[in-house]
Amino acid sequence: MRRYPSLGLLLVLVALSFSTACKPTYPKCDSDKDCRDKEYCVNQQCQQCRDSRDCKEGEVCQAGRCELAPKCTDDSQCPANQSCIDGKCKACATDDQCGTGGKCDKGRCKRAGATTDTGGGGTTSGGGGDCQLEPIYFDFNESALSTEATSSIERVAECLKKSTKSVSLVGHTDPRGTEEYNLALSEKRAQSVKDRLGRLGVDGARLRTVPKGELDATGTDESGWSKDRRVDVQ
Repeated sequence: MRRYPSLGLLLVLVALSFSTACKPTYPKCDSDKDCRDKEYCVNQQCQQCRDSRDCKEGEVCQAGRCELAPKCTDDSQCPANQSCIDGKCKACATDDQCGTGGKCDKGRCKRAGATTDTGGGGTTSGGGGDCQLEPIYFDFNESALSTEATSSIERVAECLKKSTKSVSLVGHTDPRGTEEYNLALSEKRAQSVKDRLGRLGVDGARLRTVPKGELDATGTDESGWSKDRRVDVQ
């Protein structure tokens, strides 16, 4: 006598088949659970790091991978939350790592007599004198440049042409959205500014994108969120 599988067993097999078919194929992902150990799901792709905090000391997160921190000669060549210490970019831990009169603030050195403001823009010095580096603001959920943002970048480009220093383009978002999505969005914003500066004649080798997502967001409503959606030029 031929036996047939029970209805319950058939339902279980169908459910297992459906769940397997819907699971994304590595390295694509829907969450960190779809990735390998010590990997993260960012913008539906498994990667080794979200930012430099996921890497070992002496490493930085570049395009989702932990790589050895590049050698440096000054803080402007390092990510926004690191400083140039003993020729390498890393987060400071004590004031004495920041030189005489310097202070360590959240991993970044505030040097005595420094001319760079590390929060929301700064100043740069060159043969043409000092000039102001203004933040570039973005619309909600956008990485495309508005007319106002394009005008700001044009002023920044003229400023950068007066100096030969390396520049960090630090991308930010407001706190709405997932951490992974905001990190990817902040990278796109920083890249948009970099691309535009390159077309305006600023050497791309001087420009480094640093995505920070919602990490520094302080707004609690649209008035504040509009200030969170920016790229700082440091």
